[in-house]
Amino acid sequence: MFLLQLIDWIKQHECTHVAMESTGVFGKPIVILLEAEGIEFLVVNAQHMKALPGRKTDVNDSEWIAKLLRPGLLKASFIPDRNQRELRELVRYRRSIIEERARQHNRIQKVLEGANIKLGSVVSDIMGVSSRDMLRAIADGEDDPEKLASFARRTMKRKKDLNRRIP
Repeated sequence: MFLLQLIDWIKQHECTHVAMESTGVFGKPIVILLEAEGIEFLVVNAQHMKALPGRKTDVNDSEWIAKLLRPGLLKASFIPDRNQRELRELVRYRRSIIEERARQHNRIQKVLEGANIKLGSVVSDIMGVSSRDMLRAIADGEDDPEKLASFARRTMKRKKDLNRRIP
């Protein structure tokens, strides 16, 4: 609600430009609203502002930023456009899911090895179709190696058949 009031205030006072310090994730909602309203905005690095001459304290931050903005003394930080931000978020989320999947696979393999089931030394992917079928059979109580080997499919089955033919 406060952010919408802020945008209304900016429009009511016919501000053409808005500048603010980069504040990590706290400034994102403001940037999104300013962008949606078509208001020119600059997100500036605090270190850049501190390097400019003049006094700056927390009390008069906004006045100081406005004084620097008017003559164009502020250098805007790069803010990707909305499409690029959304794509970045999607790619980061996908990467985190892939990393979590790998952690789960490693945990499963560790549990199996702790139970003296060396499935990882027999198959290339312990979460593959053949492996999952074998694990399901083991969970159901099957312990006959021949029966477990019968769950091999595709590449694993060809390897198994090839090993049987070699004397």
